[in-house]
Amino acid sequence: MTSSPLPISVCLIAGPEVLRIRRCLASVAGWTSEIIVVINEEVTDGTAEIAAGFGARVFREPWKGHIAQKNSAADKATQPWILALDADEVVSPALRQEMTSLFRRSAELDRHQAYSFPRCSYYCGRWIRHGDWYPDRQTRLWRRLTAHWGGEDPHDKLLATGPVGRLRGDLLHYTNESINQHLQKIVRFSDEFVRQRRAHGQPPRWSDLAVRPLWRFVRAYVFRLGFLDGWPGYYIAWLNAFSALTRYCKLYELQLPPARPDEDLPRH
Repeated sequence: MTSSPLPISVCLIAGPEVLRIRRCLASVAGWTSEIIVVINEEVTDGTAEIAAGFGARVFREPWKGHIAQKNSAADKATQPWILALDADEVVSPALRQEMTSLFRRSAELDRHQAYSFPRCSYYCGRWIRHGDWYPDRQTRLWRRLTAHWGGEDPHDKLLATGPVGRLRGDLLHYTNESINQHLQKIVRFSDEFVRQRRAHGQPPRWSDLAVRPLWRFVRAYVFRLGFLDGWPGYYIAWLNAFSALTRYCKLYELQLPPARPDEDLPRH
C-alpha cells in the first residue's frame, strides 16, 4: 500500500456485472484517488451497490455505445491521470507496483502523455500468452485531457495526442467465462461489423472468404506460437478464423434476393 493514493481517476463503464466488478474494483481500491463507474440506466442486479461499496462515484446513464460511454466516464474524472478498465479486468500486483514506481519518478512520468501495457486473458482454464491474444497491448493510462476514445463500436481505441510509453506488467483479463459466451459474442460483434460495413458502403471481396480466415488461423497458431497454449490456443485460432469467415459471409448473405413462396420447397 502506498503512503498516499496516486493522482489517478479509475474510470469504468458497466452493464449487469455483479459477478465480476468486485474483483476489478478491489484491484484499484486504496492506491488510486478516485473511482468512477458509469452504469447502464436499466441495470438492477446490484452492480451499482458493489461499486458504491468501494467508494466509487456511480452514474446511471442510457447506453450510448462503447465509445461515447467511455468518453462520458472520462469526462467526469477530477484527477490529473486516468486509468480506464473494463469490469472483467484486474490490475495485477506487478502492474500496480510498476505504476507506483512510475509516479514516484516525475521526470520519467512527464516524458509521455499516455502509457500502454500488455493484457493477458484467462480462457478455458489457463492464461493465454501467445497467438493473437497476447501481448494485446492496451493504452489505458493517460494524462487527463490529452486523449479520448475513438475507433468504431464495439472496438474502441484510445487516441492519445502525445507520446505513449510502455509498461511491462500485465492487465489481467477474465474474458469469456465459457465457450458458449464466446460464441454469443462472435454473433453480436459480427452483426455490428456488418452494420458498419453497410453504412460505409464497403462490399465483401472474394479474398475475404478465401484468404482472410485461413490467414487468421495460420498467423495465430503458427507464426504467433498459439500452439504453445495447448488446446485452448488451438481453439482460439480456429474461432478467430471462424469469426472472420462469419462476418464476411453475413455480408454476402445480404446480397441474396428475397426468397419467393414457391421457392420454399426443393425441386426434383
